Amino acid sequence: MTDQTRIEKDSMGEMTVPATAYWGAQTQRAVENFPISGYRFGRAFVRAMGLIKKAAAQVNNELGKLDANRMNLIVKAADEVIAGKLDNHFVLDIFQTGSGTSTNMNANEVISNRAIEISGGQIGSRDPVHPNDHVNMGQSSNDVIPTAIHVAAAEAIKNDLVPALQHLTQELERKATAFDEIVKIGRTHLQDATPIRLGQEFSGYAAQAKQSVARANRAIAALRELAIGGTAVGTGINTHPAFASTVCERLSVATGIEFVEADNHFEAQAAKDAVCEASGLMKTIAVALSKIANDIRMLASGPRCGIGEIRIPETQPGSSIMPGKVNPVMSEMVVMVAAQVIGNDAAVTLGCRDGHYELNVMMPMMAHNLLESVRLLSKAANVFADRCVAGIEANKERCGELVEQSLAMCTSLAPLIGYDNAAAIAKEAFKTGKTVREVALEKGVLGEKELIEALDAMSMTEPH
Repeated sequence: MTDQTRIEKDSMGEMTVPATAYWGAQTQRAVENFPISGYRFGRAFVRAMGLIKKAAAQVNNELGKLDANRMNLIVKAADEVIAGKLDNHFVLDIFQTGSGTSTNMNANEVISNRAIEISGGQIGSRDPVHPNDHVNMGQSSNDVIPTAIHVAAAEAIKNDLVPALQHLTQELERKATAFDEIVKIGRTHLQDATPIRLGQEFSGYAAQAKQSVARANRAIAALRELAIGGTAVGTGINTHPAFASTVCERLSVATGIEFVEADNHFEAQAAKDAVCEASGLMKTIAVALSKIANDIRMLASGPRCGIGEIRIPETQPGSSIMPGKVNPVMSEMVVMVAAQVIGNDAAVTLGCRDGHYELNVMMPMMAHNLLESVRLLSKAANVFADRCVAGIEANKERCGELVEQSLAMCTSLAPLIGYDNAAAIAKEAFKTGKTVREVALEKGVLGEKELIEALDAMSMTEPH
């Protein structure tokens, strides 16, 4: 031991730990065993661990299992974990023991040593607060880590993702209203189709974003059941029968999310179907955002030699060699985020399969990927709403020009002159470069007034 280190012990013997660290021997072993990726559990997960340890201490005191002095010390230390004051002491790699035992012990040791310090005791002494006997009382890594995944992800979705998607929905709805009188050409199979209003097109994007809000809320609902109380294998050994439900009540109050004890603790620990469902919903949201972003960048393509029906905000120069070039970088960002979320979901799905008998052993990786998906989607939706959607402008002239040039305009002629005659007009218009209106007038298939009514693009955007 030096001025920079101290000696801590666990069941395997002594370990040298940095003197200023709140973690102990088990955490230090994992630090040395798993120098893999550099990825760490983020703020949401560490906060969830603090919430769980605080609630557990309070409930154990209520149930007569933990004295008030130790409970108060644990609560004070856990509050610092919840607030993010001890994040630098959560040092373990995501790729570690598949149950997350190392991270559970990281939390137990940090809270224990900080509680000891608060009491005026000697860090590492395990007196008056022991990491296993007191901080981990009535718990196992096997129920704490799945509980932390659910709490962290549900909170992140509720507090970050849902508001971000609501914000994007509102911006898209504003554009749908603003563009409602602008008629443009529709497209199916990447080919010209019948006219549509630009506002109608944007209303579809707004509906996708709104449905994404609903999907995010369904993900929260999928995560409501908590594994806490199952301890090692789901039987609840070494915990009070009322422990689980009471901890869930306290976590509900702390988060504003209605968490409940798992209906079946064996399912809650052996399987991770709820995590798989939540991740799948994140993937679906990513796909929706990708569709919106792709359409917007294609509608804005040009500015002179593409579709150019809308103008998007110019946020930064687009080329190091082509002066004046501006690219749809916000859409590109969203599409890349979506690709990452889809990849994260694939990893989560594979992880969820790895539940053998009474425990899943890929939980840290799954937690990291699910929370990363929530974080990326939240950031991307907000930035895309503010730095792209809010500034979109319609190019009304270009929309009108493309409508008039479209061969699909002859669709409204088919009920009046027959499908074959309308198709012949379309083919001649394409061959000659003339508009459908010009060819129809030349052929005299309808009177001028009747033709004007039939080829009124606005009327084509509603049933009649």
